[in-house]
Amino acid sequence: MTRYITGMLPLLLAPQSVLAEEGGGRLLDLTGHWVGAAALTIFIVAYGVVILEEFLHLRKSKPVMLAAGLIWLLIAMVYKQQGEPATAAAQIRHHLLEYAELMLFLLAAMTYINTMSERNVFKRLRAWLVSSGYSLRTIFWITGLLAFFISPVADNLTTALIMAAVVITVGAGNRRFITVACINIVVAANAGGAFSPFGDITTLMVWQKGVVDFMEFFDLFIPSLINWLVPAALMAMAVPRQQPEALTEAAGIKKGGLVIVGLFMGTIVLTVAMHNFLHLPPVIGMMTGLSILKLYGYHLKRNSQRRREITGPEKDSLQAVETFDIFKSMERAEWDTLMFFYGVILCVGGLGTIGYLTLVSNAMYGDMGPTIANVLVGVLSAVVDNIPVMFAVLTMNPDMSHGQWLLVTLTAGVGGSLLSIGSAAGVALMGQARGIYTFFSHLKWSWAIALGYAASIWVHMFINRGLM
Repeated sequence: MTRYITGMLPLLLAPQSVLAEEGGGRLLDLTGHWVGAAALTIFIVAYGVVILEEFLHLRKSKPVMLAAGLIWLLIAMVYKQQGEPATAAAQIRHHLLEYAELMLFLLAAMTYINTMSERNVFKRLRAWLVSSGYSLRTIFWITGLLAFFISPVADNLTTALIMAAVVITVGAGNRRFITVACINIVVAANAGGAFSPFGDITTLMVWQKGVVDFMEFFDLFIPSLINWLVPAALMAMAVPRQQPEALTEAAGIKKGGLVIVGLFMGTIVLTVAMHNFLHLPPVIGMMTGLSILKLYGYHLKRNSQRRREITGPEKDSLQAVETFDIFKSMERAEWDTLMFFYGVILCVGGLGTIGYLTLVSNAMYGDMGPTIANVLVGVLSAVVDNIPVMFAVLTMNPDMSHGQWLLVTLTAGVGGSLLSIGSAAGVALMGQARGIYTFFSHLKWSWAIALGYAASIWVHMFINRGLM
């Protein structure tokens, strides 16, 4: 029996065929192999746990990181058995490089956003809106408009949380207003992030991959605007015509806050310039900008220490709290999200190495055509996180026109608005407005959001028809 099992092992481990030649080594087609089935099962189970995060209270990074390790363990076993372990190693290093560029870029951006938050930049904006005395309908439009135009620079999650805080404060006790306004913010933040590399992880991935240049993203400005305006106009009719009392909320920007905003804008310009003119990866510009922020943080820290010396020892405890530390902003980065990206990129990359993405690409982009496939990508993004979906598309790298690449960038960015669980902004607001903004309250307006989704696709295909 032992000899029988030993003799069968090479047959069980043997791949069916060679899929492609890449990086000097053979990529084996493992889709019909037990390793392929096992890897796919591991990924499905892990992502099922991610979807149940709200119920299990298990951070989403944990299951996908484990799945990534198991998938690549299985892949490495097969390539080792075939005498080509270097091929598996080269493949995983390729995906690790992609992750490193994405992670460091996001770490720099998150540090800037957290530092601006620590300097009360966003609190000042919220205080102005809360104290304005605007009507509920005006607040509905202002928060949506600000979400649309802030999210291309800041991330859509941070933008949504800031605007939702205003809505919840101003509309306290008015469930209908808070619900509709939160939906409006989610749609606006996702739509605004779709026409900027800095607005969403998917657009950043597209830009870093070199598929779409920085200025070309602005071809999606009008379609993105339509994506928000159509459902916003329909939902605005449900906003009560009330004039709430102006609330008093004071918040001043701390020393250096506006300078840090300027440094962030300068970092964006530097990143774009270094990428467009010197062809350096965008992460280099962001990390250079982060170094400038850290040097300015040192200046703020020295100033706060000098103020403590001047005010005397009796205020040491107060001044110690106010002492600026840039590394505290780095500590508050979304580390669970960054680790989640690691797991997703390696899981999807592993499935691509096995050969599943080739099958999906042939079925979607070969049989259905790029337009239908790209529209379905957006719908799928409402159910499954748009990050693995977009990474899968980029890994498949289907042969399609520039206009189609812009289309999939648009649909992956705004498709998540169809359901509350389809985007990070929606999930975060369900927690912030718990019991008021829910999955089913969002679902009631999905028809209006779907109209905006369809309208944005039609507008893109009309105004950018020369690129299709």
